Amino acid sequence: MRRTYCADMPTTTPALIADSATSGFRQGTIERRDLRPDDIRIAIAYAGICHSDIHTVREEWGPAHFPLTVGHEIAGTVLEVGAEVTRHCVGDRVGVGCLVDSCGECEPCKDGMEMFCTKPAVGTYNAKGYDGEWTMGGYAQEVVVSERMVLRIPDALELDVAAPLLCAGITTYSPLRRWGAGTGRSVAVVGVGGLGHMGVKIAAAMGASVTTISRSDAKAADAVALGARAHIATSDPDAMRAAKGTFDIVLNTVSADIPIADYVRLLKPNGVVVNVGLPPSPYSISPGSLIGGNKAVAGSSIGGIAETQEMLDFCAEHGIAATIEVVSAADVNEVWDRVVDGDVRYRAVIDTSTITPA
Repeated sequence: MRRTYCADMPTTTPALIADSATSGFRQGTIERRDLRPDDIRIAIAYAGICHSDIHTVREEWGPAHFPLTVGHEIAGTVLEVGAEVTRHCVGDRVGVGCLVDSCGECEPCKDGMEMFCTKPAVGTYNAKGYDGEWTMGGYAQEVVVSERMVLRIPDALELDVAAPLLCAGITTYSPLRRWGAGTGRSVAVVGVGGLGHMGVKIAAAMGASVTTISRSDAKAADAVALGARAHIATSDPDAMRAAKGTFDIVLNTVSADIPIADYVRLLKPNGVVVNVGLPPSPYSISPGSLIGGNKAVAGSSIGGIAETQEMLDFCAEHGIAATIEVVSAADVNEVWDRVVDGDVRYRAVIDTSTITPA
């Protein structure tokens, strides 16, 4: 399709807006910048709800800049492109994740790790862009983003189930890929939730033998349906003892305080506990428990743009999609409480067509 650039397109879009940490959302409009030569305007069809959205608005990670529209799991189609755009055309199916800009010139950017840009990288919401303006996220009907940060969504993935892959998918794919999940390797996924359910699906598709770990057996059947071969309840001390020394990788997806030493004991020699959650308190662990067995405790962020595209292609090839519940804009305040309570199985996704301006 012919690429177009129209300077007179509207610069406002319907959105969900939080005015304070306790206000909840109202429906209104926010401004989007006019297209720059390398920009893409995207019609957002679906926006995933990530727990990071909740932490940010409720200022659990520090002060937020209000009014604020969050959302960094964005899926939709290209509405308009700038004069210098070459990678995408009007009508293309695309996504945007946690980043909307980076310098593209520093060593991390050149190495495909834009999230570690030294300028630094610009988050999709609650971040100050290089132009000095604060970013607003994907709980809206349109967004304008530099083409460098836009992903292609394969035709095999529906947009609603693809949206959570832009955060939950890459957050679990990246550490599993880095630490060698695959055939002949055993992986434990701690937490069967928005992140954990994607970790199970991806690790299983990579060929690993997957076990899930959570507080009880409540999600044991779900875990097996997702691709796990076994489930361990931490409330069963005999089961935890029996699993000692059996895993190459323990992927911890929960943000609660956990006794990290108990999970290190589950590792084989040269094994690793990789954390993608952000617990409120520091971990306490003896160096001797790591030295004995060449074990490691590591962290993992999201992935760069190239790796995120790799993840999307992998998911399309293996028939992997997020397990979702599509929700209306009017229900988001209630859904956030359900997310906090662990009542969503496993990712809530906003149908942005239900957002109406005040």
